[in-house]
Amino acid sequence: MSVRSPSALAGLAVLVAAVPAAAVAQTKTLDAVKARGTLVCGVNTGLAGFSMTDDKGQWTGLDVDLCRAVAAAVFKDATKVKYVPLTAKERFTALQSGEVDMLSRNTTWTMSRDTAAGLDFVGVNYYDGQGFMVKRSLGVKSAKDLNGATVCVQTGTTTELNVTDFFRSNKLAYNPVVFEKLDETVAAYNAGRCDAFTSDVSQLYSERLKAARPEDNQVLPDVISKEPLGPAVRQGDGGWANVVQWAHFAMVNAEELGVTSKNADEMLASSNPEIRRLVGKEGDFGKGIGLDNDWAYQIVKQVGNYGEAFERNVGAGSRLGIARGLNALWTKGGLQYAPPIR
Repeated sequence: MSVRSPSALAGLAVLVAAVPAAAVAQTKTLDAVKARGTLVCGVNTGLAGFSMTDDKGQWTGLDVDLCRAVAAAVFKDATKVKYVPLTAKERFTALQSGEVDMLSRNTTWTMSRDTAAGLDFVGVNYYDGQGFMVKRSLGVKSAKDLNGATVCVQTGTTTELNVTDFFRSNKLAYNPVVFEKLDETVAAYNAGRCDAFTSDVSQLYSERLKAARPEDNQVLPDVISKEPLGPAVRQGDGGWANVVQWAHFAMVNAEELGVTSKNADEMLASSNPEIRRLVGKEGDFGKGIGLDNDWAYQIVKQVGNYGEAFERNVGAGSRLGIARGLNALWTKGGLQYAPPIR
């Protein structure tokens, strides 16, 4: 058994005493959100399956559901969200300036964004990667069949660098056709100016839906980069980061435990200790993030678990028809994995 010196014990006492004050200081965003009565969430201006308005003007999508989950946890009401549509150029400034409380906008978690940009990424709600879309009439089966092809790409993005690296590393030739804006890039591809269009695979599926004849286009199976997409908050507010992070983790844990929006009430009587902690019937875990103990139950009851959100927005049964792939639970060969509530 080791014995700490008096000076070490004194230092530890100071550190422990400082923790409550630090925790209080780090709840400023949560306090502001509660006082306002509405969560302000930054989303995409319109990306099918992730964040867009439907024919009734209601926001839907996988990213939108994460906003709804946070609102459900905080207010017990998933509708208490104000959505702020942001372009790629606007998104980081909007979060840094306090215009939005959180960013849930198909944004790739990178080192520079997580450090120098003053953001904290708190999870990955969609594991993505860059790919290619081509006309079926080309008869192309793989991106490696694109030797000598013209490729539509948006300039000034990591997409442009990734596609250059791909062709270079595979010793293939290609002719880039670059545009400043995404809609210009897509329009050029649809007009036949390029053999292929490259972007995040999720975006390719979304843009394919908008084509005059979606069935004439195919997304190739090749994925040439890592694009972990997830929610971000401002640095310096650990308490708020915990709320957003655990909203996502609750949805993943709920799927793993078999708790759904349809059986959430039934699960309140479960004898499984993991489920009881999730739905707030055992332990005091809400207190640690400044919420009531039924915070996760509210998320699952009102929004659903991760699998439910994935399926209705982007999954095989949705208009996008994307397989779970990397976004399957870790128990089913995917990467979605959440720390336990205990």
